[in-house]
Amino acid sequence: MTQPTAWPAGHALRHLEEIDSTNEEARRVAAAGVQGPLWILADRQISGRGRRGREWHSLPGNLSATLLLNPASRIAQCAQLSFVAALAAFDLVVEHAPLASVELKWPNDVLVGGRKIAGILLEASGKGAGAPDWLAIGFGINLVWHPTDGEFPATSFLAIGARPPPAQDALVYLAASWSGWYHVWEQQSFAPIRDAWLGRAAGIGERLRARLPGEEIVGVFEGIDNSGALLLRESGGTRRTIAAGDVYFS
Repeated sequence: MTQPTAWPAGHALRHLEEIDSTNEEARRVAAAGVQGPLWILADRQISGRGRRGREWHSLPGNLSATLLLNPASRIAQCAQLSFVAALAAFDLVVEHAPLASVELKWPNDVLVGGRKIAGILLEASGKGAGAPDWLAIGFGINLVWHPTDGEFPATSFLAIGARPPPAQDALVYLAASWSGWYHVWEQQSFAPIRDAWLGRAAGIGERLRARLPGEEIVGVFEGIDNSGALLLRESGGTRRTIAAGDVYFS
């Protein structure tokens, strides 16, 4: 993929000073008939959220943005865009913190030194298994501030000694990188995205804990399958395929 350089053609931008949540704004404008690709950037979110309804702290100076799309692919395939988004966020971190140890944590967190510096949230609306009416991909990237009370340890560009870019500049790079990886996905499907993600993944061959509704599984992380599901080898030799859950390094 070529190096991101400029704002991608055909992508609109809506910049807000303060909003409840950029994903909620994407939901509202989609309901009003707005079509993507549209990036929504907020200087501050007052009700940001992460996966499974968790609070996502969004103070001024960090990057809080959502990409609204109207993909033609089926909802099951759109889940693969979580990995496309992770690769774009990874590129942004590496570009501005070239000396940092950057890895990806399943399915779409970006880690620096084992601490979370970026998270991604996909939300969609649609009925059945066909193409969604709209898809929102929310990005939260800790540029100048990070929470200290989260379930998973976090960090920021400032905390690791990297010079944080202004949020608007960071978004330009993120949007350009996203466009490049999305083009790969559209033209070549998930295989090259999967390979690129695995080449940046943390914990392959190591023990992980996967927290699922009603149970917790411990096993060796063997990668992801052709749909993006986590492959975990339990101590008895059984391989579990996990489509959704929270994972922790043992």
